[in-house]
Amino acid sequence: MAGKFISMRNLKFLMYEVYDVVALTKTEYYRQHNQKAFDMVLDAAMKLAQKLLYPLFEEMDRKAPYLEDGKVRVHPQVRDIMKEFGEGGWIGASFPEAWDGEQLPGLLHCACHLITASANYSAGVYSELTSGAARLIYSFANEELQTTYLPNMMAGNWQGTMALTEPQAGSSLSDITTTAYPTDQGYYRLKGTKVFISAGDHDGVDNVVHMLLARIDGAPSGVKGISLFLVPKLRVEGKNLVPNDVSVSQVFHKMGYRGAPITELSFGDKDDCRAFLVGEPNRGLSYMFQMMNGARIGVGLGAAAIASAAYYAALDYCKTRPQGRKLGQKDPATPQVPIVEHADVRRMLLFQRAVVEGAEGLLMQCAMYEDYLNCKPKEEHDRYHLLLELLTPMAKTYPSEMGILSTSAAIQCLGGYGYCEDFPVEQHFRDCRIHPIHEGTTGIQGMDLLGRKVIMQEGKAFLLFQEEVRKDLDAARGLAALQPLVQKLEAAMQTLEQTTLKLGGLFAQKGVEVFLADATLYLEMFGIIAVAWQWLRQATAAQNALDGKPKSADLNFYKGKLVTARYFYAYELSKIHSIVLRLTDGDPLTVEMDSAFFND
Repeated sequence: MAGKFISMRNLKFLMYEVYDVVALTKTEYYRQHNQKAFDMVLDAAMKLAQKLLYPLFEEMDRKAPYLEDGKVRVHPQVRDIMKEFGEGGWIGASFPEAWDGEQLPGLLHCACHLITASANYSAGVYSELTSGAARLIYSFANEELQTTYLPNMMAGNWQGTMALTEPQAGSSLSDITTTAYPTDQGYYRLKGTKVFISAGDHDGVDNVVHMLLARIDGAPSGVKGISLFLVPKLRVEGKNLVPNDVSVSQVFHKMGYRGAPITELSFGDKDDCRAFLVGEPNRGLSYMFQMMNGARIGVGLGAAAIASAAYYAALDYCKTRPQGRKLGQKDPATPQVPIVEHADVRRMLLFQRAVVEGAEGLLMQCAMYEDYLNCKPKEEHDRYHLLLELLTPMAKTYPSEMGILSTSAAIQCLGGYGYCEDFPVEQHFRDCRIHPIHEGTTGIQGMDLLGRKVIMQEGKAFLLFQEEVRKDLDAARGLAALQPLVQKLEAAMQTLEQTTLKLGGLFAQKGVEVFLADATLYLEMFGIIAVAWQWLRQATAAQNALDGKPKSADLNFYKGKLVTARYFYAYELSKIHSIVLRLTDGDPLTVEMDSAFFND
């Protein structure tokens, strides 16, 4: 199996020409790095993806995990993958040096994650989950737990997970019932069930460490009574690992994303599951949000990566598949042309590229804000924290929702072949479908954005977002070729502000249920505008490069960027107008629709 799944040229364009990752090396926190080192890391990530991950892309899907004798069996090379990610330092790559990490910029980690996820999304999930769990332990656990669990997790010997969801409590975490009973032995006895736990058990590692939300017996109801626990599959007793009364109830058989197991777990069936409190009691949800927010951006990143792989598979096919002739050519004796020569096929390819590279830009924008939290003065941290909070629902949702449409367009480019297992795009489509669901559904992200992020601190995050966009509008204003984009984005920003104010008035008039009824549509509109902002940033960098007389080998890349930006503004940004009509018409029809009306 061979093929291109991501553009290294585009990743370097984003890192160096749009977001200027090298500028970070002038700060104290990142001063030990340089561009040469960044290039070496990118090259290493690509080699890892090409040699280890991509060859297993189809095989891990065809040979899905299964439950046998109470153990989850995964592809045998998962163990090699985890070992490679551990020994290569990838699990702790962005961790501070004080935490035995490489202290690499988040921008670089984002690019590397895009590479590995586009090669084989399922294979990369194992290490990313472990990294997120390890960061929680470093941030909030006591020294004993850190010493006991982190070395093997960082080495890739032990898996890390995030265990939140229960059969009766998915998005509504206030309803979890898993209970931790205090003892005088330094641990709690845990009883409960968790479902949809990614990599919740498997034989590709020697142990699994769950970061788990539960309620201490007698704790307050709701989210205020939730605590965070570390719960290993095998607990450490002296020099031995012994079973910790954690069992696998089932492995879910999924539509896609089959290379990594999703499990249902039962804790404490024999009253011998020991859970170790992380941080203070009843503060678990605030701790877990560190991992959840990172996971939400990671979900968006995975969706963008899958869409990238599908796009390049479609592009390769369209360049090599002859079919028909250019319109106006009537002679059947003339040679057929590759289908990339047909305008409608180019439209589908432009759509995919616009989604993929626009989403990648939004994800790197978030990574840049994370880097600023590490290296900028503390008095500026509130600004970047608020911006990151505001963008996270969009960074999760836009790639997830649009990735489905983008991979579907890839199938359409291949026609009937795209629907068959002979080509990879059908698997990309199946793999992509999970992303609007896990780590907070699209509906939850919409309510989070409109109901919390936009209005928090009296709208401060929203105002900061407007400031950021204005800076880039000003930077593009001096470039004559970009004036149509500048004018359209300015108009879109005015529409966003007016719509937000009108929805605020709706809240005051009709209450929270009507206010949030179409929060998903508001998220869709805001996400399109946020990606249009990213396309202006990319178009500005491309136009500046063209004005500077670049190498001839780069001309088509920059020109392609400008045309794709124009496509996004013409075909995608224009969609906000119909969304705004619905958001502002004041008709709460979904609220007024009685559930009984769905009956025949």
